[in-house]
Amino acid sequence: MSALDQDANAGTTAVREAYRFDEAALDRWLQANVEGYASPLTVEQFKGGQSNPTYKLVTPSRSYVLRRKPPGQILKGAHAVEREARVLSALGKTGFPVAHVYGLCIDEGVIGSWFYVMEMVEGRIFWDATFPDVAREDRPAYFDAMNATIARLHSTDYIALGLEDYGKPGNYFARQIGRWTRQYLEDVEAGRNPDMDRLVEWLPDNIPPGDETTIVHGDFRCDNMIFHPTEPRVIAVLDWELSTLGHPLADFAYHAMMYQMPPNIVAGLAGVDIAALNIPPEQEYVAAYCARTGREGIPNWDFYIAFNYFRLAAIFHGIKGRVIRGTAASAHARERAESFPVLARLAREAMERCA
Repeated sequence: MSALDQDANAGTTAVREAYRFDEAALDRWLQANVEGYASPLTVEQFKGGQSNPTYKLVTPSRSYVLRRKPPGQILKGAHAVEREARVLSALGKTGFPVAHVYGLCIDEGVIGSWFYVMEMVEGRIFWDATFPDVAREDRPAYFDAMNATIARLHSTDYIALGLEDYGKPGNYFARQIGRWTRQYLEDVEAGRNPDMDRLVEWLPDNIPPGDETTIVHGDFRCDNMIFHPTEPRVIAVLDWELSTLGHPLADFAYHAMMYQMPPNIVAGLAGVDIAALNIPPEQEYVAAYCARTGREGIPNWDFYIAFNYFRLAAIFHGIKGRVIRGTAASAHARERAESFPVLARLAREAMERCA
């Protein structure tokens, strides 16, 4: 990702016109619901985040983060901030690296849509998958930290956390392919794409055998993690909007897809000399995950890659629709919308490698 792209995603800005709300009403809610909260309150909007508008709440004693459903008409089941708050609260009890949730508000009368408030975790976010600000000899440790974190997530007992109804166990690929197919087909304003149309036909008939269920994050990338300020350690995993109960190999393949992802779309390593940068190769990275989760390997790897490119393309198709309707949460959304056909093509190429 270029410095220009990083600047478009990192940090905060004044709250954009379409996402303003009654800050006095929020202040009253915080005083009533967040222990230790004290005014005065200043609200800023984070530049990043394509779907749920995210704000920094600044007070004299500490800062908080607020995530809300976007204003206006939204697709059924999308932008479920209450699910994010639930999984964060559950995982936090295990010591898994997530921000502490202070409260959830499902009263639209406060700021116009549901929201939750969580801890502001201070650390480093790497928008570039090459970790350019890390010393060459230290890069393997940062990659290993990501690997260990996703392996730990997939090894967490979701039933013990009371999350047995957080999603539907089993048939994850069939359900996800159906879900993203529907969202793609129903968003008529965003248009159709021949590569996506082919994937819609092919994917349901080529799901690999075997089934597993764990908590899955759904968007596990380096730029959705906060690292310790000085150590190769993940201290908070962010952006749980797409989390559910699902197949761990779908989740891990999405994460490992960084090795094949063009860096101008999301944080990726395509075209990068990873040996020169001392980044572990894809095969070694996959092997480390397998060792941590008790696997001997991952057959049908290209199916999982094709599925994930298809899923990400469907998400970007949704962003395209929101850009057309004027409800996109980020100023960066238009560039994401323009990347949709590239992702659809990459999905089809992975599909063709399965043949």
